[in-house]
Amino acid sequence: MRIPRLNRVGLALSVAVALVAAGCAAPGEQGDSALEVVGGPDQNGYHGNYMDPPYAMPELTFTDTSGEEYHLAEDTTKPLTLVFFGYTNCPDICPTVLADSAAAIRRMPAEQKGDVQLVFITTDPDRDTPEAIREYLDRFDESFVGLTADMDTIEQAADDLVVEIEPKRELSGGGYATDHGSHVIGFNAKDEGWLLWTPSTAVGDLRADYTRFLAEQQ
Repeated sequence: MRIPRLNRVGLALSVAVALVAAGCAAPGEQGDSALEVVGGPDQNGYHGNYMDPPYAMPELTFTDTSGEEYHLAEDTTKPLTLVFFGYTNCPDICPTVLADSAAAIRRMPAEQKGDVQLVFITTDPDRDTPEAIREYLDRFDESFVGLTADMDTIEQAADDLVVEIEPKRELSGGGYATDHGSHVIGFNAKDEGWLLWTPSTAVGDLRADYTRFLAEQQ
């Protein structure tokens, strides 16, 4: 797949989305380590954003919701893998992203649905047990993969993929929130992450991008 050339620079993403107080941060808040991407709708036919050079899938091992080891680079073999960081107590952005992703996949041609895999990595391993993650993801799509690990591993994966994870933020009503980057990164079977979608991307646009991305891998 031919990708427009952009440089990895010490700038925030050019897609500006406000920080969501409910516990999820947009890529525009990722500071000076983020990747510059092409913003705006329908870039060369895509509604998401291109990244060049692409992200590499982290060489890290997690635990999936069945209690088995899951190696990100080795076990993500689908033509399109969607990676998203979040947590089960996130009140709005996380469920919106997961619901939109699930809806986009359901609307794809039948022969392509099995070629897409969403991988959810918790940013709150203290509360998100494998069982809690499984129950949460099943509300959206039973095929979604849920992963947890110690916080050092999670933060390393997030750093590799330029996803900001903030320290726990105490809530006035009790408990805490975990602010984090709320974008989804799309990888091909070669573990190259070429595309990024923000939470504002419409379901129809996600479906169109997923479908086209798969067609271009053939």
